[in-house]
Amino acid sequence: MASQKSQNSNMLLAFITLLGVIGIVALIGFFMLRKGPEIIQGQADATEYRVSSKVPGRILEFRVKKGDKVKAGDTLAILEAPDVAAKMVQAQAAEAAAQAQNQKAIKGARSEQIQTAYEMWQKAKAGVEISLKSYKRVKNLFEQGVMSAQKMDELTAQRDAAIATEKAAHSQYQMAKNGAEREDKLSASALVDRAKGAVAEVESYVKETILTAPMGGEISEIYPEMGELVGTGAPIMTVINLNDMWISFNVREDLLKDLTVGTEFTALIPAMNNKEVKLKVNYMKDLGTYAAWKATKTTGQFDLKTFEVRAIPTGIIKNLRPGMSVIIKK
Repeated sequence: MASQKSQNSNMLLAFITLLGVIGIVALIGFFMLRKGPEIIQGQADATEYRVSSKVPGRILEFRVKKGDKVKAGDTLAILEAPDVAAKMVQAQAAEAAAQAQNQKAIKGARSEQIQTAYEMWQKAKAGVEISLKSYKRVKNLFEQGVMSAQKMDELTAQRDAAIATEKAAHSQYQMAKNGAEREDKLSASALVDRAKGAVAEVESYVKETILTAPMGGEISEIYPEMGELVGTGAPIMTVINLNDMWISFNVREDLLKDLTVGTEFTALIPAMNNKEVKLKVNYMKDLGTYAAWKATKTTGQFDLKTFEVRAIPTGIIKNLRPGMSVIIKK
């Protein structure tokens, strides 16, 4: 009887122990599996631009290094481009030649040429006067029947030839005096403008051998080494504008309730000892079906898609760097 009572006590104790273990496991599971706060992780980013050249050349000198702060207009690098220098010499020579042609067209013939043309005209005028006098004398004799008709015809031809020669000489003198025609002057002027345009083009290439910062920022990358050749448009360095920063989050649409455009919220920056910062949403865009985070169609609902949400700081955040994580707890 005592043995049976002892056996029943042991079974009861085992049963109670089992219930206790089950209860402890259930309690631990409850606390461990209880849903914690949703964490949305984002990343700081900033506007950046790449510095490149329009002309190929060799890196002659770097004026900055990684991490340097630069202002708009600061010289970053200098290229060596012998081809551009040679083209400049050619363009300047072509401009000088065009200027000379234009000056010649404007000035017209030389004074010696004008004087020569004038003398030839005067000579032709004298020839006309002599021809006219001879013609009158022979004509009187012909009318008196003393001179033959053949002689009269010869003097008439000589008179007409002298008059034509005088007209031609006068035209040559006027041409030398007036210079080039209007069309020739316009053509010469256009050639000068064309040559100036070629020089201006090459000058723009020369300026491209000195690379300057279009805006302020910080040098984040320098790609070639000193002395390396770089091609047209090849990136030489990257500059980050730390004054234009934002935070980018990828957020499931079921967590977008408090992240509409214009909304302000608080976030944490782990790299800055979980510093709290104020952000304001200024951009939101669907990332597409390929970016779904959570498929729920099997439960009869819908796929939760992902949106890119960008937020800008409401104030200056010192020491915030691109790439730092930013956390939102919901």
